Amino acid sequence: MPPAAALDHLTVLDLTRILAGPWASQTLADLGADVIKVEQPKTGDDTRAWGPPFVDDKKPPEGVSAYFCSANRNKKSLALDFATERGSEILQQLISQSDVLIENYKVGGLKKYGLDYETLRKQYPKLIYCSITGFGQTGPYAHRAGYDFIIQAMSGLMSVTGQPPGTAGDEPMKIGVALTDIMTGLYASTAILAAVAHREKTGNGQHIDMSLMDVSVAAMANQGMNYLVSGTSPVRMGNAHPNIVPYQVFPTADGHLIIAVGNDRQFQSLVTVLGNESLGHNERYRDNSSRVAHRDELVPLLAALTKRQTTAHWAKALDDAQVPYGPINDTEAVFNDPQVKARELAIELQHPERGAVPGVACPIRLSETPARYNNAPPSLGEHTKNILQERLSLTTDECEALVRDGICSSG
Repeated sequence: MPPAAALDHLTVLDLTRILAGPWASQTLADLGADVIKVEQPKTGDDTRAWGPPFVDDKKPPEGVSAYFCSANRNKKSLALDFATERGSEILQQLISQSDVLIENYKVGGLKKYGLDYETLRKQYPKLIYCSITGFGQTGPYAHRAGYDFIIQAMSGLMSVTGQPPGTAGDEPMKIGVALTDIMTGLYASTAILAAVAHREKTGNGQHIDMSLMDVSVAAMANQGMNYLVSGTSPVRMGNAHPNIVPYQVFPTADGHLIIAVGNDRQFQSLVTVLGNESLGHNERYRDNSSRVAHRDELVPLLAALTKRQTTAHWAKALDDAQVPYGPINDTEAVFNDPQVKARELAIELQHPERGAVPGVACPIRLSETPARYNNAPPSLGEHTKNILQERLSLTTDECEALVRDGICSSG
C-alpha cells in the first residue's frame, strides 16, 4: 500500500486558468488534494491552445499544449457552463462538498453568479476561498487585469534585470519564465494551507486575497530592502550581484561559468585555484565590502585568469577547492544532468488517449507523505460524467441532457 497523501482529506474546486491559479491547485493536487478543475465546455483553460508544442503534435481539441500540461496534472476536468441557471446549481452543489475554492476572475466578476466570497460565506462558513488577481481586491488598480509581464515591469523586477544602463543591449528585461505567476501560485498554496490549519482550530473558513503585484514586490527581497535602507533605487547590473563580489558569469577559454563566492574563505580558495593568491591578501579585496567597493577593478582581473582554461578544467578545480560554481545549461543539458536524473525530476504520466505524457516532478520531498502522480493533465471534460454521477448522483440520462443542452461537455 502506498503511503497516505498529506492532503487527501481536502477537496479543491479550481475555477482558475492560465498559470498562477493552476500552479497553486497543482501543488495541492501533487500533495494529495482532490482537485476539480472547472472549465468552459468548448474552449477550456486558455492555455490548452498555447502552442506549439502540443502533446503528440495534435492541436486542440484532440491535442493539448505543453504549457497546459506544465500546470494541470493530478486534476479532474469538469466542463461546465456555470453562467447558466442549471450550471450554477451544479457548481453550488459542488461547493457544498468542497473545502477550498480558488478563482482568478476580475474583482467582482463572480458576484453576478452568486459565487463571490461574501455571498458564499453565508451558506458555507467553513469554505476557504482564494482569489488571485493582478492587483488585489483593494486599491486604485484593483479593477485592472494583471498579467505576469506587466507585473514584472510595475513591481520593479525588470528595473533590476538586464544589462547595465549605457551598455550594449541595456533594455530592461523580463525573466525567461512567468515567475510572478509561479511565485503567486506558491504563496497561494501556502496561504490555503494556513487557512486550513486555522479552520481546524476554529471551524471557520476565510477569504484569501492574493495579488501578483504584492507577491512580486515582496519577492524583490534584498533589492527592495536595499532601497528602503538607502533611499537609492537599485539598477540593472547584468549578471553581477549588488551585495556580493565575485558573484557572476566569468568567461573561460571555451565558454562561460558562474562563480558565486559567498564568503572571504571562499574568495581565498578561488584566487588560489586561479593562480593568484596575492589577490586574497590585497586589502582592497580582502573582505566582501571591499570587493564590492572595488568590483570594477577586481572583476576584470579575475576574468583574465578564468579565460586561461576551459570550462571543464575550472569546473573540476573549483569543485575540488569547494568554491561554489555552476555551468550555464540549456534545457536539454538540464534534463541530462546527472543530479537532475538522480533526483528523477523528469517524469511520465499515463493518459488513456495520449499515452505517456512527460512532466517535471514536484520539488517538495516529504519522507512520510510524498507527492503523488495519479493523473496526466486531463482532456477537456474528461471527468465530467464521473463527477456528476459520483458526487451529485445524476443519472446517465441527466448527464447526456446536460451535454445536449451545452451546459456540460464530456471528454
